[in-house]
Amino acid sequence: MRISHEFQPIAAVGGDFLDYFQLSDGTVGLYLGDVSGKGLPAAMYAALAVGTLRGVHKTAQPPCRVLSTLNRRLLVRGVPRRYSATQYAVFDPHTRQMHIAGAGVPGPFHILSSRGCRILEIPGIPPGLFENVEYDMCTITLEPGDFVLFCTDGITDAFNIHEEVFGITGVQEICEAERHIAPAHLLGQLFVALQATRAAESSMTT
Repeated sequence: MRISHEFQPIAAVGGDFLDYFQLSDGTVGLYLGDVSGKGLPAAMYAALAVGTLRGVHKTAQPPCRVLSTLNRRLLVRGVPRRYSATQYAVFDPHTRQMHIAGAGVPGPFHILSSRGCRILEIPGIPPGLFENVEYDMCTITLEPGDFVLFCTDGITDAFNIHEEVFGITGVQEICEAERHIAPAHLLGQLFVALQATRAAESSMTT
């Protein structure tokens, strides 16, 4: 398997974050998120979310339970008007299955080498807002040549000088057109398409 990532903040500090790692059972974990707000306060809350996730993922819980635990712990350390839209995924290279839980982040996008791109709509309330929240989990099987694109809404909410939103459709169109190129090159194509936008900070990983 291959993992590529790109991070282009609009300011020196901000609230987007991502990380990926190998777990003790041979699976690979990945999380990506975007906390509310901008600047240093957002960066500090992102550090809290990342620190919490790093502690939780070592327990090898399924993604839906990881987000539930993150929600509880962020509420214990509650910061007014702060929350963390987050996606967490675990990929098993032996079965080629990926389990994904999400809350408040667009997508992710499953790029199928044989037949285009589909968005995986995973509903959920961003951790840090309400107590006793449960999260859904989506499971997909990746065929050879498939990959998954994760991105924050800094990508989908970007708009150009003509006030045209890039949107989910814009991401899908590029993913479908470029689905046969390497993941790192696909990320490059997406950021080229966004160069003329006025958008919030953005991060993505495949």
